[in-house]
Amino acid sequence: MTSIKQSAWTGMVSIDDTALAVTDTGGSGRPVVYLNGSYADQSHWRRVITDLGSGYRHITYDERARGKSKRAGDYSFEACLRDLDAVLTARGVDRPILVGWSYGAMLAVHWAARNPDRIAGVVSVDGAMPHEWLDDAAREQVRKLFRRMSPLFPIARPLGLAARMSAAQHAEINIEINELCTPAALNPVFDRVTVPTRYVLATGGNLGGDPKLMEKIRADLDPVVARNPNIRVSAKVASNHSKILRKDFRAVADAVREVAATREHHNVG
Repeated sequence: MTSIKQSAWTGMVSIDDTALAVTDTGGSGRPVVYLNGSYADQSHWRRVITDLGSGYRHITYDERARGKSKRAGDYSFEACLRDLDAVLTARGVDRPILVGWSYGAMLAVHWAARNPDRIAGVVSVDGAMPHEWLDDAAREQVRKLFRRMSPLFPIARPLGLAARMSAAQHAEINIEINELCTPAALNPVFDRVTVPTRYVLATGGNLGGDPKLMEKIRADLDPVVARNPNIRVSAKVASNHSKILRKDFRAVADAVREVAATREHHNVG
């Protein structure tokens, strides 16, 4: 693949009533856009970016009210998809590989399903997996959890565990994304994915995630892989959901290389 060399850039991209903090390393390599976890910021990707090196063009950004980005009136999943469009347009990014962790994996898969001609591929890091455990009792439990955690938000923000939002806003983001993961909602999205998509799966549980439930959710991906040949599991690593980008960043970088190689082979063929 050949492309025009882009200059490195760091700044704010305006959209709706907010502005997003964006970093673009520039270069002429395949663009890779990194999509964060629910409350995380772009700093979590530095090990993956270092491992991949300067042969790729790396674009990271903070979602609304996360990291250095501004607050907004809308924190919905659809707003986050609009943010991705805004960043791609502002930076002139063409046919990127989208790499998403957790919440970001759902953004990547949904965007790929909606924009098959604008994307080279997807790497999903322990996210975008079908499950159906959320009932009314679980919703209320999520709301209570964030109300209890709210005094810790200032400490949790640098760790990617909280945003500059109210406890209720934190909870509703969590509830919405779990509702979007029900098989009825997510399977039609998987069926529309036509680009190389690779999963890097974690192991065991994490804060707020029971180990048995998390492993069942990961196993629920098996029928999806069997049904859609574009979707494969690249690796299952020893780290849990929270530590995967820190401890198993090489597996994530390898999955990016795998998608890039698959796309190049497809283009040649």
